[in-house]
Amino acid sequence: MGRIAGRFARVEPRRRVRDLVRGLLSDLPRKNCWSIAEWAGEASPDGMQHLLGRARWDADRVRDDVREYVLEHLYDEDAVLVVDETGDVKKGTHTVGVQRQYTGTAGRIENAQVAVYLVYAGLRGHAAVDRELYVPRSWTCDPDRCRAAGLGEDTVFATKPELAARMIGRFLDAGHRVSWVAGDEVYGGNPKLRSVLEERGVGYVLAVACSAEVTTGAGKFRADVLAAKVPKRAWQKLSAGAGAKGHRFYDWAVIDLAEVRPGSHRLLIRRNRTTGELAYYRCWSPAPVPLSTLVRVAGSRWRVEETFQAGKGLAGLDEHQVRRFTSWSRWVTLAMLAHAFLAVVRADEHARHPAPEDLIPLTCNEIQRLFTTLVVRPVRDAAHRLRWSAWRRRHQARAQASHYHRQAAGG
Repeated sequence: MGRIAGRFARVEPRRRVRDLVRGLLSDLPRKNCWSIAEWAGEASPDGMQHLLGRARWDADRVRDDVREYVLEHLYDEDAVLVVDETGDVKKGTHTVGVQRQYTGTAGRIENAQVAVYLVYAGLRGHAAVDRELYVPRSWTCDPDRCRAAGLGEDTVFATKPELAARMIGRFLDAGHRVSWVAGDEVYGGNPKLRSVLEERGVGYVLAVACSAEVTTGAGKFRADVLAAKVPKRAWQKLSAGAGAKGHRFYDWAVIDLAEVRPGSHRLLIRRNRTTGELAYYRCWSPAPVPLSTLVRVAGSRWRVEETFQAGKGLAGLDEHQVRRFTSWSRWVTLAMLAHAFLAVVRADEHARHPAPEDLIPLTCNEIQRLFTTLVVRPVRDAAHRLRWSAWRRRHQARAQASHYHRQAAGG
């Protein structure tokens, strides 16, 4: 909290933002202004609502603090920036950005609010470092509606890839360097985003649809047509990274593309070893890289799902009950800070205190549980809580070892 204290001119909002972030990290079943204000001992939610809606502070400057905090503690020269969106199902029509639209959270078209996030994923950990609210055309074409929700009358429509490019540009303009960007088909299918990354010298591994057309030395083909031409000897079994149940092994193949633009243009193909299902990626790098590097970057995309899951489950990222843009941006920024704290503590603990063989390393879930129990809400019998922590981790270690054993036995 000391890192962002200078963003608040008065002591009252500094104290209240501390209580709000601690509330986001608490074990409250529901996290909103009302529940956190009651948990923090305040007489009403007015103070928390004032902090989010009317108090004088700049959420974008705090966002920059979050980015610097994450980079300072989780820096990895091989880190990947992962861009993806997530939706929050909402009722009514007045919450900023809400309309009926597809959201992966529900897996269907729902009345929802969608935001695009930029996640920094390295070997030490991963956390969101930027966010942009997706404002649909139904909003940008209605200045009165934008004004009522706290958006400027000059708000213009921006696609999700444009929001991604905006965030990546901010990251690079802040003086940070990263070699790779990963994302799903929404971003891989956008030529403008790919061109922006190439101009900035940032490599990418971006998913594309099976119908995406690419150009080889033999002509232009659909991605799925090219995949059918790959000989058996060209497929390689490689891991896309370790998951909770062991390494995620797939068969991979790569095809060089013929592009007039400089750099190494390739089509990466992933095949599920059980179902045979295929996935496709447009890849670019300033110079050719090994297949294993492209596979590593493609596998990094799963980190964004873990970030969303932890941000929502542990830090209340999706539990805001606010309608206006200012309140939304402040809430999600503080939720990003809360999750970044857990990710940083996890990374530092893994580095300084490696877990013994009979325990899995500390997880963000376990750190939140211990932080809530021992720091935010102290108890007399701390030893009891620590014993429970060791028991849970020992049980999880046995389960993980069993998964790895079964995987090894199955070849």
